[in-house]
Amino acid sequence: MNSQLSVTPATKRPLLRLETVLILIGVIALALAPFYFYPIFLMKVLCFALFACAFNLLLGYTGILSFGHAAFFGGAAYFTAHAVKEWGLTPELGILVGVAGAAFLGLIIGFLAIRRQGIYSTMITLALSQMFFFFCLQASFTHGEDGIQNIPRGHLFGLIDLEEPLYMYFFVLSVFLAGMLLIWRVIHSPYGMILRSIRENENRAISLGYSVSRYKLGAFVMSAALAGLAGGLKALVFQFATLTDVSWQMSGEVVLMTLLGGIGTLVGPVFGAALVTTLGNYFATSELPVTLVTGIIFMVCVLVFRRGMIGELYASRLGKKLERRADD
Repeated sequence: MNSQLSVTPATKRPLLRLETVLILIGVIALALAPFYFYPIFLMKVLCFALFACAFNLLLGYTGILSFGHAAFFGGAAYFTAHAVKEWGLTPELGILVGVAGAAFLGLIIGFLAIRRQGIYSTMITLALSQMFFFFCLQASFTHGEDGIQNIPRGHLFGLIDLEEPLYMYFFVLSVFLAGMLLIWRVIHSPYGMILRSIRENENRAISLGYSVSRYKLGAFVMSAALAGLAGGLKALVFQFATLTDVSWQMSGEVVLMTLLGGIGTLVGPVFGAALVTTLGNYFATSELPVTLVTGIIFMVCVLVFRRGMIGELYASRLGKKLERRADD
């Protein structure tokens, strides 16, 4: 069974309606959530949700599997932390520095990775990401294993004090929604349709005259920049950046989040990130290893929910819609 949800003209409209309903419910819930739950935990969920959505833009809509996205996420965290703490930049400018750095890394890694296909491309991303990990371990500005700590959140646009948790939460929420809107716009644009065609049949896209390498590189850089946006936010939320952010485990974690939620769905990675983050938070003080619980859930998901949680929801809803149309 295909693990990705195929979108055809017959299924596009009901899929958009279902996505719209889920997004509206999610936005309302997120707006009310900080008054009932711990804001720091919610901000962590939003950061990793944006990270997973950025990864899904590359895997779910372009068909490129990367095991090196931690380089963009963690690299931006380091760049943002250094810019804010050492250069004294405001938080919004610090995040822009992180995004620019992640996009540059994405340009380099993507340029090399897209020259190969399949497992070879994936292993190139992993190898280059590990090279960047050891660079961060040795570089002076990252402070090695200690990382960059006590990062000041500062004042947004010189006016809003982000040390206040509620203000910081709504800033993170605003950036998250802006990132989601950008992803939605991309995947529903002609550019996004070309990315889907490359994912489905790259040779046919080439025969139609599209510069496949250029489109794939563009998607890679865009995904890296959005992952960097998530990493920069995470550095400000927790006020530190460490080697954990650039480790291969982080790359594996974002793959897991995306698979659990649903590859090729807009909101699936958000649910996957929320599930993995919640499990990590809940079992942090438990004797039961978090990785064991997550692994069991992943196996169940692979066996029962082949398209991921949201992917299966989409498939079931669309199946019912098509059955009704066939009966009519």
